[in-house]
Amino acid sequence: MEIIPYLAGGSALAALLLAVFFYKFVSAASPGDDRMVFLMTEIQKGARAFLKKEYTWVAFFVAALAIVLALVITPLAAVTYVLGALLSAGAGYIGMTVATIANARTAEAAKQGPGKALPIAFRGGAVMGFTVAGLALLGLVAVYLIFVTWMEVDDAFEIMTAFGLGASSIALFSRVGGGIYTKAADVGADLVGKVEAGIPEDDPRNPATIADNVGDNVGDVAGMGADLFESYSGSIIAPISLVAFAMGLSADKAGATELVQNAGYSAIALLMFPFAIAFVGMVASIFGSFFVRAGDSTETHALSKALHMGTNVAMGITTIATIALSYWMFGDSDKPWGMAVAVVGGLVVGWALGKTAEYYTSDQFPTVKKIARQSETGPATTVLAGISAGMMSVASSVVLIIIGVGLAYWGGEQALGNIDGGVPGGIYGIAMAAVGMLATTGIVVSVDAYGPISDNAGGIAEMAHLDPSVRKVTDALDSLGNTTAAIAKGFAVGSAALTALALFKSFEYAVLDASGAEKIALNLNVGDVEVFVGLFIGAGLPFLFAALTIDAVGRAANKMIEEVRRQFREIPGLREGKEGVIPDSARCVAISTEASLREMIIPGSLAVVMPLVVGFISVDALGGLLAGALVTGFALAIFMSNAGGAWDNAKKYIEAGAHGGKGSDPHKAAVVGDTVGDPFKDTSGPAMNILIKVMTIVSLVFASAFV
Repeated sequence: MEIIPYLAGGSALAALLLAVFFYKFVSAASPGDDRMVFLMTEIQKGARAFLKKEYTWVAFFVAALAIVLALVITPLAAVTYVLGALLSAGAGYIGMTVATIANARTAEAAKQGPGKALPIAFRGGAVMGFTVAGLALLGLVAVYLIFVTWMEVDDAFEIMTAFGLGASSIALFSRVGGGIYTKAADVGADLVGKVEAGIPEDDPRNPATIADNVGDNVGDVAGMGADLFESYSGSIIAPISLVAFAMGLSADKAGATELVQNAGYSAIALLMFPFAIAFVGMVASIFGSFFVRAGDSTETHALSKALHMGTNVAMGITTIATIALSYWMFGDSDKPWGMAVAVVGGLVVGWALGKTAEYYTSDQFPTVKKIARQSETGPATTVLAGISAGMMSVASSVVLIIIGVGLAYWGGEQALGNIDGGVPGGIYGIAMAAVGMLATTGIVVSVDAYGPISDNAGGIAEMAHLDPSVRKVTDALDSLGNTTAAIAKGFAVGSAALTALALFKSFEYAVLDASGAEKIALNLNVGDVEVFVGLFIGAGLPFLFAALTIDAVGRAANKMIEEVRRQFREIPGLREGKEGVIPDSARCVAISTEASLREMIIPGSLAVVMPLVVGFISVDALGGLLAGALVTGFALAIFMSNAGGAWDNAKKYIEAGAHGGKGSDPHKAAVVGDTVGDPFKDTSGPAMNILIKVMTIVSLVFASAFV
């Protein structure tokens, strides 16, 4: 079994080589005429400038926390923390760079129909997908082999956990900062352009259009990539840390070739199983990526079938391989199939969460059509319909998570049991369900990153005055992109709930281990005042976080709206589209950049500072805080992501010709709904799952310091 990390590392390298192959495929395609190349270059320059400034700001935070880790935990924890942060930032930057060259190429290919455009958009997104999964798995394998297997250092598993904290730090700021940027520009462009000025989306007369397209890349590509990097690495770390802290493993035990026997199963098998699932999931994703092909139909159903073929193939291969691995690695157990049940159950529940998101956000289903119909009576009913749809989706998702947790717990218990002094089999099964849910991260992120590329392609088609048939193709691709984004968010937030539960249990064991002879276990009795207070603090934190980020979007959008209005008012001939009159797009890009960087500091710091403050006051209160934040954070993430996606696609459904089409009163009402939903689905909602895990992993890393 000791060969498994090397196999996992090899699959990670294969994923990175595939990303290079797809990059060459995309870059070989034609970017179109000079106007299209100019627009592509402007978007790329704006995105790079933003990320450079954002990473400079975040570097100070990373450096400060690295110093704290070095002083409080161990200098090696600071090293892996910085490594996790660097790889996460690097994955985001690489993916964004490729996305900003794939947009014009997708628009150019759309001239020949969706059969040519979809593969370019998908493969542009696949560079992001396989870079994220490849770098995350390679980084984790390297940390495990260096510190656990080869060097056998003290506190090796705390050091490994710090890698996840580094990834979480970048993910949090990337999601919040990028989300504020993109939605400030989007809201400004929509409200002044489409509602007040009555001009189409992405019209070159609109000064905020370039900033809006830049935002798609920094928020929905770089931010999303960092988010899934953190989710993927966190899901693998969770079961490993659970085993390490539950069994009190020292590095030499975990690194020795001699198996550590405990209650009939080996510690080495439990430590290797997450890497084994990641390995087969990566190989399956690589195979699946070659099954994405499209025909000439612009129907959403046909495009969806083509795009999801790769995901379905990857899931099928992963399922078969997981069953085989369970029997091989847990052959000593009477019921080795239990581990397969846990992992495959997680994979299926992740898929079901995605399908639930698709049901509530796709115009192929009744919910979006209902919102579009409600827009005939104005913005208020449109907003109400979207809110109810988002809330209804929470109920469905909670049921699925309960099924997933119950199935994984039962499977883990069947395979491992719950022997006193050993690993709690049920909780290990839940942790492995999260790994199963994200095993095919490579293909899931590829399908998600495809969306912003298609959106940008539509923007370039409009700004470059291409034939309306091109915009029809890109709009069809973009509409599907909203749904695929909601599906990926379902995977991310579902895995966040399961991973946070496993990390929470690891935190319990870490507190117990750190307390030494006194053996002070974590108290989670709700009747205890400290736990009760912590529970309420945790329940309120996601709402405070959501309020801060939505407010940040509102303030930044206000400045953007004023600037767009000013340019329409002060630049003669701009609104009328007079020949030779161009807007000052650079000013709008600067407004979004400055506002988003300034606004991301407080909500981003909140996730790290709160558990540290509460933990040093009372560990029991911290336990309550983590429990409260997990429950409300999960519900808010699902509600906001799905409500926002539903509003967006209701608007696009009307723009396709329903209920009066573009420029009608229902369309204006739908634009208002979409504007409300923008920070829901692209800023606050997606950042919620990172908030949950950041607080849990900070608590785990600093557990020994709290006691």
